[in-house]
Amino acid sequence: MKLAELGEFGLIDRIKAHVAASPSVLLGIGDDAAALVPTEGFVTLITSDMLLEGVHFDLSFCDPRTLGRKSLSVNLSDVAAMGARPRHFLLGVALPKDVPLKFMDGFMAGMLEQAERFGATLVGGDTCASKGGLAISVTALGEQHPELVLKRSGARPGDLVCVTGTVGDAAAGLNLLMRGEREGFLVSRQLDPTPRVEAGIALAAAGCVTAMIDVSDGVLQDLGHICEMSGVGARLELAKLPLSDEYLSECAEDPFALALSGGEDYELLFCIPEGRDAEALEVCARAGVPVSVIGTVTAGSGIELAAPDGTPYRAPRRGFDHFA
Repeated sequence: MKLAELGEFGLIDRIKAHVAASPSVLLGIGDDAAALVPTEGFVTLITSDMLLEGVHFDLSFCDPRTLGRKSLSVNLSDVAAMGARPRHFLLGVALPKDVPLKFMDGFMAGMLEQAERFGATLVGGDTCASKGGLAISVTALGEQHPELVLKRSGARPGDLVCVTGTVGDAAAGLNLLMRGEREGFLVSRQLDPTPRVEAGIALAAAGCVTAMIDVSDGVLQDLGHICEMSGVGARLELAKLPLSDEYLSECAEDPFALALSGGEDYELLFCIPEGRDAEALEVCARAGVPVSVIGTVTAGSGIELAAPDGTPYRAPRRGFDHFA
């Protein structure tokens, strides 16, 4: 069956039937707007991302279920970067009329699977026909105590720069996909990232983070946002970048270029006061995520890159920019 046979409202009803009830949702899918019950003492954080066919994803690379998970994960990563807990989300999707219903069922199964994993509830959105490719827009809402919300603007000279997990994997995975590979660790990191929700909440609760962002556009680009918002610079020690064995095998010629500017790893990049690194490592270890100290925050501006031998390193590119 094609979507054209089911119709817009039939599709909405089909989606609604698979959304679990939540005590925080007074009115969900079906009315002109959702009615949500706020948690006393918390503020709401809202973030939105679009994924466009041919720009953010290629349907020949992935199955609909995996695409559904990633479509929500990229938003949950933004919530995690603020130290917040995901609560609700809205889905807007534009679909060609000839899309098989099986595709949409798989997409929603993946999205709702990820939502259940991280405690988020779908509360509404919009559906429409597309004369071009598939377009996906997700708006996610999270909650946190106002004094625990983490921003990009608190880094200070002398702070340590840290990152969770490993970096460069997703970009290396994209290169493999473009060469015809369809499985493996690096490919999985590109197609099915894991937002570091538990680590973000734990770091906020610990009170040891001065600034945080998620790595969506590349370590260099995203650290640059922290530096700009905080009015500081930074020095990165490239020998300390956490690189997976699979990444090093794929990028042996220059192990730093994609790790610095590839993006889409959705790890957490954050700053902590000097001397609190052991605390941050312990907090993230309890959340099941390793952490590496990769540099320091400096006075002034700009990011200095030091190669393993101590000489300056010049990155081939800074990171992803849609309009560059």
